[in-house]
This record gives sequence, structure tokens and C-alpha cells, in this order.
Amino acid sequence: MTTDPARIDSPGWVDMINEGSVAPIALEAARPFSVTELLDAALARRGSVSGDVGAFCAPGPGTGDDFLEPLELLLESLEGDAQLTVLGRWITHRFLDRLLDVRLQIAAHVRDDPAVRDERIIEPIVVVGAPRTGTTALHALLAADHRHRVPLGWELLRPVPPPVAGEEDGRVALADLELRLPQTVSGGLESIHAYSGRMHKECLSAMSFSFRSEEFVSRYATARYIDWLGSCDMTPAYEMHRLVLQILQRRQPTARWVLKSPVHLHNLDPLLAVYPDARLIVTHRDPLAILGSVTSLIATLRAVHSDAVSMPDIAGYHADLYLADLDGLRQRVDRGFPAGVAVAHASFDELRPDPIGVINRVYEDLGLWLPDEVRAAMIRASEGHALESHAVHAWNFESLGLDQQEQRRLFAAYCTRFAVTEEVR
Repeated sequence: MTTDPARIDSPGWVDMINEGSVAPIALEAARPFSVTELLDAALARRGSVSGDVGAFCAPGPGTGDDFLEPLELLLESLEGDAQLTVLGRWITHRFLDRLLDVRLQIAAHVRDDPAVRDERIIEPIVVVGAPRTGTTALHALLAADHRHRVPLGWELLRPVPPPVAGEEDGRVALADLELRLPQTVSGGLESIHAYSGRMHKECLSAMSFSFRSEEFVSRYATARYIDWLGSCDMTPAYEMHRLVLQILQRRQPTARWVLKSPVHLHNLDPLLAVYPDARLIVTHRDPLAILGSVTSLIATLRAVHSDAVSMPDIAGYHADLYLADLDGLRQRVDRGFPAGVAVAHASFDELRPDPIGVINRVYEDLGLWLPDEVRAAMIRASEGHALESHAVHAWNFESLGLDQQEQRRLFAAYCTRFAVTEEVR
């Protein structure tokens, strides 16, 4: 059956906090989600003058003041829609404070070192499949290629100052605390998706500094913000993402980045505008299996912050989202991608039994060379990943509030076009 966050026992300390029994947390949680107060608090932590919005900005793409509109919408929606618990508000304040602190650092770094924007991101490999389609396993295999660099959790959460290879960095522990906290609140989360400071990280964390990011959708039922995000221009988010990578490679030359996030599937145009020579790997799986699995994950993430979690609402939103995404992908593939973009495909049902066979084909389709020593490293990585993926993520379609036959009909054209195997019957 689907992981139901309402049935996952939380530790006793969670109940104590949400009852208001831990005064320091309750006081901090009571802070309003106010743009002015959050910006001024971030400036004060840096020793800057209050009201200086320009400190969050820098010349060039991705660092303008266009972060203010989504930030204001997000904060309004957190207050009006998200129904956060005391602990949820406290975690969210810490999250927003970190985003604003780091945005200040990024802007200052660009002003001090404008040449950082000259760092070239060359032919990044971008895994663009829907969630729960094997993207994490594929990401791990690609990371086993010593010629590649995969962003780590701490790097995307706190990219400034640029890291130096081989040096111990206190930011690892800070990121570890932030990323592991939700797993201590919700016991069901680790069985679905583990997080830590040294693990490979998705692109969303870099995009969140623009406040145009589905990271907020994953955590919160913020209806007004979600509506706006679905129709906004995502180019500033990708420009910020590129800038973060440029900062990360400033002191650590990088031949090729390997990136991944489901968000790229519905933002192919801005992705390719910012990375016109990208090498795309599209992963495929039965959409009905995707819906069950992703609904369970999002519901469990939201339950860390709120007691009011609706699995049917989450399932309905993602059914509409991925119908548009996957149908759009089908049309895009038939129409063709721009010159300079290479595309490979990988199916979930092939990746599980034969990951190295899939990698061989992907490298060939992308025009990449796969040396024997890299293939051997990938074999070792695939064996290790199989051992680490022992946890069972159970779910079932009936609890989603969706008509299975109707969903099967809606996704039929996509499944036929890419020969997707049915898992949900």
C-alpha cells in the first residue's frame, strides 16, 4: 500500500514541539513570513544595513531583483495555504534563512569576482526523467566515471566560497544537519529517499536561490505559489543554477558536470537556452507507477512540515503535470532537438536488471567514449547501489483517488511511443 504519512509514527519530541512545549522553537516559529523581516534579518546576520535589497543582487544573469516576486508569493502561500505545524514553521524559517544568507554570499562573490561568470560549463550530462524512474541509480553510475563531477549536497546548499578539492569543509556538517533533519521527523522518509551532505544532489537546491523552484512544491501545499510557478519564466532559475556551478568549479577545474532533476522535464526550453550543448538522458517508466511512488514521497516530505497532507490532491497535481510533461516530451522527440543537443533514452525496466548494458547504449547514443576502467568502476558502483537500495518503498494506486483506467488511457500515446512496460495492472 502507499506510504501514508498520517500512519507514520513521529518521535515524541515532535509532538512536544508542535504542542508549543519547547519555548525557543515556538518563539522562532512564531516569526511571520514577511519579505521585509526575512531580508532585513539576513542583512543583519551579515552586518549590512537593513533595507538594502541590492545586496541580494549582482550584475549579470540570474542575480537580479526578480527573486522578490516569487519570494513574496511563496511567503504569502506559506502563511495562507500550507497549514504548517510549529516544527514545520521552525524548519521552514531555517530553510529560508539559509537561502537568503547564501544568496547574499553569491551576489557578493560575483561582485568581488565578476570573472567567475567566464567559467565554461561544457556539454553537461543532464538526466531529465520523471521522478522514481531510476534517475538516482543512473546518476550514481555516471558519477563513477572519474572524468565526471556530480554536485554534492553540501556544495549545492552552500557553494560560497568555492570549494577546494581534497580539503575538509565545515559546510559538510551544516548541510548534513539540514538534509537529515526531515528523516528524523518522519520515519518513513529514509525508506523512500535518503539525503545527506555528501550524497549526490539534484539541481533544485541551486535553483531555489532564485525562489523559482519545485523544492518548495515538494515540501509545502502552497497553492498560490504553485499556480504561479507553473506559468512563470524559469530562465532566472537556470541562470542561477549555472552560476552556482561556475562558482563550484572556480577553484576545482571540472571537465564535465553530471546533473539531474525531474524539473528539467517540464523546463526543456530554459534548460537548453542556458545549456545549449547539453547531453540529455531521458528515463522512462510506467506513468502510473511514477504517480504512486512520487505521491508517496511528496506526501511524506510535506508531513514533516504539516499535519494536513492530502494524497489525492498531490496525486491529482502530479497526474496533470506529468501528462503534460510526457506528452510534450513525445512531441519534442518527434519534432527533434536543436542542433548541438544529444539525446539518449533509458527505461526503468532495463536499468534494473542490466545497468551496464544501459550505460553502454547511453554512452554510444551520446557519442561518448567508455573506457574499460570506467566500465569496471561502474560495475562496482552498480553492485554497491544494489546493496544500498534494500529498503522497500511500498505503495498502491487505489489510495491516490485517481481512476486507473482513465489514467492509462491518458498516458497511452506516451507509453506506445517509448514502448513503456506496464507495471500497474
